[in-house]
Amino acid sequence: MSVARTDQLAARSRVVPRTTARRFTRQLPVTIVARVRPRQLAPLRRLLERMGEDAAGNDKLPFGRLRTAHYARLVLLEATRDLNGKPIPAQLVYVSDIDEPLSEHLDDLLELAPGLDRVFGCCEGYPVRREVTREARVRWLERHMIDTQAFYVNTVGRTVPQIRREALLHSEIEQFLDRTEWHGRDPVEVRAAIQDHVNTRPGLEWARTPEPGPGPLEVARDIVAVAIPIAGVLAAAPVLVPLLPVYAVLLRWHELHDMVETERPTAAHERLLGELEDRGPTNQFSSVGFVKPGLLRRVTINVALRGLDLASRHVFNHGALVGIKTIHFAHWTLLDSGRAIFASNYDGTLKSYNDDFIDKVWWGTNLVFTNVVGWPRTFLLIWGGLQDEQAFKHFMRRHQIPTQVWYAAYPDLTAVNIDNNAKIRAGLQGSMNSEEAEQWLRLI
Repeated sequence: MSVARTDQLAARSRVVPRTTARRFTRQLPVTIVARVRPRQLAPLRRLLERMGEDAAGNDKLPFGRLRTAHYARLVLLEATRDLNGKPIPAQLVYVSDIDEPLSEHLDDLLELAPGLDRVFGCCEGYPVRREVTREARVRWLERHMIDTQAFYVNTVGRTVPQIRREALLHSEIEQFLDRTEWHGRDPVEVRAAIQDHVNTRPGLEWARTPEPGPGPLEVARDIVAVAIPIAGVLAAAPVLVPLLPVYAVLLRWHELHDMVETERPTAAHERLLGELEDRGPTNQFSSVGFVKPGLLRRVTINVALRGLDLASRHVFNHGALVGIKTIHFAHWTLLDSGRAIFASNYDGTLKSYNDDFIDKVWWGTNLVFTNVVGWPRTFLLIWGGLQDEQAFKHFMRRHQIPTQVWYAAYPDLTAVNIDNNAKIRAGLQGSMNSEEAEQWLRLI
C-alpha cells in the first residue's frame, strides 16, 4: 500500500460515527426516489455530471462526509413510458449501503445542506427556500424513502471504520516488517515481534481485542427471521402443493409467450457506460427494467426477492454469495412505476462479474430476472435464461444505466483485501504453532 494511500485512509479513519461504543453493527440499504421537476432535468443532469468527477469531495454533496456509508450513488432515470404507454416522469434515485442506525446517516445527509437542497431541490415536493428547515428536509427524505426487497452484504457486521482501521493495521505491519531483515527467523518469533509492535504502537489499541460479534438477541432475531417464513410455508403447504401443477402450467404458458429481447447494446451506449467503469479495482452496476405484466409475475418476483433477501441476510452473509466473493453490496428494489432497479458494487471487470453469475448462481439469477421484460427465455423459472450467455450479457448491458455519481468509502480495497485484513487482525490473538504462524504471515 502506498504512503499516499495510507495517509488518505488515516485521514478518513479519524471520521468515525457518533456512536463510539463498540457493538455489533448491521448494515442497511437506503433508497430514495423522487420525480424530477421537468424544467430542472437538464440542470440536474449537468450537476450530477460535475459531481461524478469527485463524488467524495465535490463542493455540492461530498459523499466523503457520509461517515457510515460504504457506497452511495445518484442515478437519473430518464423519462419513459410504461408497458401500457403511460408516461413516467424522470426520477432521481439515491442508493446507499450504510452501517446502522439510519438516523446517523440521515444526520450526515442533513449536515450537507445547502448541497442537499441543490440536488434534491430539483425534485418535486422538496421544500422551497423559505420553507427549508431541518424538520422539512427530514420529512421529505423519509416520505421518498422506499423499501428494498432484497439486500446482500458481503460480510454482515463489518463497518466502515473497521474496514479502514484494518487496512491501516495491515499497512503498519508491512512497514514494520520492511525495517528489519527477517529471513531465516522462526514464524512464531516474527509473529511475536509483530504482536509486540502492535501492542506498543499508539493508536492501535483497538487492534488488541476482537471486533464484537452478534449477541444472543441478534442471533435469536436471525433465527426467528428465518423460522417464521419457513413455518408459514409449511403451514400453507396443504393448500400450496395442490396448486403447484396449476401454477406450473400457467407459468409455462407465460414463458412461451413472453417477449425476448435479442438486440445488442448500441456502440454509443457501450461508450457511455465504459467511461464510468474500470477507474479502480471496484466497479458499480445500475440497471432498470419493467416487471412482466400480470398477477402471476408480480407474485413470483415478490416471492423470489423475499427468498433471496432471507438467504442474503442470514445464510450468504459472510464473504460470499453462493461462491461469488467479489460483490460488496447489492440491492433489488421494486419501483411504483412497475420497474425493478438493481444496483451493486463489485470487484473486477464486467466480464468477470457476468461470468461469475453464469458459472455459480445462474439458477438464482434466473429465478429473479426472468420476471423482467426481455429476459432470455427460461423453462420453469430456473433453466435456460442466462445460460444463453450472449443473450444474457446483451440484456444486462442494454438495461444497464449510467451511474452518474458513485462513491466508495474504500475505493482501493477489494472484498478479498478487506477479508484478508480482517484475518490479519484476528491472527494477532491467541497462540499459533510454527505452521499456523507461517500461514498467517503469508496474509501480510
